[in-house]
Amino acid sequence: MNKRFQRTSLALVASSALMCTPLSHAAEKFVYVTNWYAQAEHGGFYQAQATGLYAKAGLDVTLKMGGPQVNIMQLMLAGQADCVMGYDVQTIQSWEQGIKAVTVAAAFQKDPVVLIAHPDVKQLPELKNRTLLIGSAGMVTYWPWLKAKFGFTDSQMRPYTFNIQPFLADKNIAQQGYLASEPFAILKEGKLKPSVFMLADEGWPPYATAVVCMDKTLKERPKAVAAFVKASMEGWKSYLTGDPSPANTLIKKDNPNMTDEQLAYGIATLKDTGTVMGGDAAKLGIGIITDERMKQTYDMLVKHKLVDPTKVPLKQIYRTDFIAPAKVMP
Repeated sequence: MNKRFQRTSLALVASSALMCTPLSHAAEKFVYVTNWYAQAEHGGFYQAQATGLYAKAGLDVTLKMGGPQVNIMQLMLAGQADCVMGYDVQTIQSWEQGIKAVTVAAAFQKDPVVLIAHPDVKQLPELKNRTLLIGSAGMVTYWPWLKAKFGFTDSQMRPYTFNIQPFLADKNIAQQGYLASEPFAILKEGKLKPSVFMLADEGWPPYATAVVCMDKTLKERPKAVAAFVKASMEGWKSYLTGDPSPANTLIKKDNPNMTDEQLAYGIATLKDTGTVMGGDAAKLGIGIITDERMKQTYDMLVKHKLVDPTKVPLKQIYRTDFIAPAKVMP
C-alpha cells in the first residue's frame, strides 16, 4: 500500500473518530466556605459533594470549613472563595465596609439561633427576670430586637463564652445557642431537657445558611453560581429525605469531633422545625428567598439602627433570579 495513502487513511479515520466522540470539558472549579466546623447544618452541601451532584452540574467544588477565627467575608473579598455560607445580618452589614456581598439563596428558611432556658420556663417573656448569656455577635444582631420585643434589659445580660457550665450550674441563667449544638450538649452533659426557643418562631426574620457571593462573581460567572445553587439545594433534599451517610462521612472527615449521635440529632431537629423545607420553601422550592422576607429583615435592621440605609441599598443586597428557577421541591 502506498505509504502516503496509508497515512492519509489513518488520519481520516482518526479525524472521524474525534468527530464521533463527544468533547469532554473540564469541570469548573468552585470554592465555597462554610460558617463553622462541619456539622449536620452543612449537610446539604456535603451531600451534593459526596453524591456527585456538583460534578453532574459541571463543577469541581471545594468545600472549606469556617470557624471562630475565619472571616469568611474577607476571604471572599480577597478572592479565596467564590461564595460563602452567609447570614442576612452579616451580609447586609458588610456593605457598610465596602464589601458588596449578595445573597442568592438560603438553605435555611429559619435562622437556627435559639434561647435556651431551664425546663420550668415555658415562654420567652418569662426570661425577663433571668440572667441571659449573649455572645458578642448576638449583641449586635438579635439582642436589640429581643429587648424591643420582650422588654429584656442590658442589665440582665452577661457575655456568653461558649461554655454551658454556667447554665448547668444556675437555674436562673438562660443562654443563646445554635439549634442542634448547645441543646444537644446540655441534654448529654446535664441530663436535662432544656426549654429551647427558636427566635425565628417568635418573629426574628433573617434567613441563614445562605449562598452569598460578591456582585462581581455574579456578573462574571452567573452560570457557575446558578449550577452551584441548584446542585446544593438538590443536596439538601437528598440529605433530609434520603440516605445522609455520604455527607456524614465527609463531615466527620473534615470535623473528627463530630459524632454519629450528634449528626442524627441535627438532622432530626432540622426536619422537626421545618428549617429547610418549611415556610416558603414548601411552595417555592428549597433555598428560596423572597422580596418580602428580605425587606422585612432590612427594615428590622434599620429600625434598630443596626444598618445605615444611606450606605446599604436594599435592592442590591440580594437577587432572586438564581434560586427562583431552580425549584427543588421538598
